[in-house]
Amino acid sequence: MSGETAPGPRRRVLSMRVLRFVASVAVLVLVMAAVVAFLVVKGPPSEQELLERAGLTDKLELRIGVKDDVPGVALRDADTGQFSGFDIDIAYMVASDLGFRRSQVHFYPIEPEDRSKMQARDGNRFVTVDLVVSTYSITEEREKLPRVTFSAPYLLTEQSVVTIEGHSTVQSLEDLRGEAVCTLGTSTSQTAVAKAGANVFGKNRLSECFTGLRSGQFEAVTTDAAMLAGFVATDPLQRLQHHDIGLEAVEAWGINTGGNEDLRTLVNLSLYRSLHNPNDPRWEEAFDRNLRHEQPVNLPQEIAEEHQPDVDPVRVRQWPWDRDKFPPAEPAQPAPSTSR
Repeated sequence: MSGETAPGPRRRVLSMRVLRFVASVAVLVLVMAAVVAFLVVKGPPSEQELLERAGLTDKLELRIGVKDDVPGVALRDADTGQFSGFDIDIAYMVASDLGFRRSQVHFYPIEPEDRSKMQARDGNRFVTVDLVVSTYSITEEREKLPRVTFSAPYLLTEQSVVTIEGHSTVQSLEDLRGEAVCTLGTSTSQTAVAKAGANVFGKNRLSECFTGLRSGQFEAVTTDAAMLAGFVATDPLQRLQHHDIGLEAVEAWGINTGGNEDLRTLVNLSLYRSLHNPNDPRWEEAFDRNLRHEQPVNLPQEIAEEHQPDVDPVRVRQWPWDRDKFPPAEPAQPAPSTSR
C-alpha cells in the first residue's frame, strides 16, 4: 500500500542505528581503556600502591618515636604508661589514615640525637621506629642526613626562653650572655643560644632542664615555645616566666619517615586532607585540647600558630568518583596505648 515503509528498509534503518550505537560505545570503551592505561603506567601511584611500596600492607603494628616528658606535647603517665599530648594526637591521626587502629600504634621514647637514626628506647634495648613525631624542626642541615625524610610541617612555633620569676626581662638571647642556660642537646636552640654567648648545657630530656632551673643550677631554659609552655602551665608553684625574645625564625615541626619516600607521601596526604577536609577536625581538636589552654599563662609569648600549616597538594592517582572522598575522622580523644 502507498505511504507504508516496507519491512526490509525499516529493519535496515534500525540495524544501522544499532551498529552506530554499538560503534560509539566501543569507541568510548577504547578511550576509557586508553585513559586508564595511561594513568596506571604514566600517572602517579595510588594510595594502595604507596602503602605497598612503603612496606605497610603486612605490618601488624606501627612504631612511632616520641618524647615522653613534655606536658602538652608528649607525656607518658608514670602510673598507667599512657601517652598524651599534641604530638601523640597527630601521630594517631596519621596512623589512622595509614590504616592502623589505635591498638596497633606503639609509642617509644626517643632522645633528640636518635631522631635522625630512627632509634628509640624499648626498656634496655633500642628499636627501629617507622615514624618520628617528636618536635623535630625541619632544617636544611637535617634534611641532608641519610635517614631523615621530613613530611610537611604539622606545627609552627618559635624559640623562646623561660626563667624563674624575678629574673630580669629577656628580650633577646644576648641578654643571657654569661648565664647558665639549659636546652636540649643537638637541638636548633642549642646553636643559637651558644652563639649569643651563654654557657650552654645540653640535656637529653627537657624535664632535666626544668629540674635544674628550679634548683638554681640553671638561670634559664630555652627551646621551642610550644615545648616550654606546658612546663609553665603545669608549674605547681607558678613561678616560671615565659619570655618572648623576638626571633623571626620559625620552628616548623615535621614527621621523619626515615628515608621512606613513599611513606612521606602518605603522611603528607594525611596532613593535606586534614587541612582541606571541612569534616575533619582532628588537628584543631588536638590543638584545642593540648595547647590552646596553655596560652594565657604563657603571655607575652605566643606558644604556636593556632592554624594547621599549609601543605602542598599530593600527587596520588584517584578516579573522578573518588576525589571527594576522605578517610573518616577517627575520634581524637586519647586512648590507651601500648608502650614497650
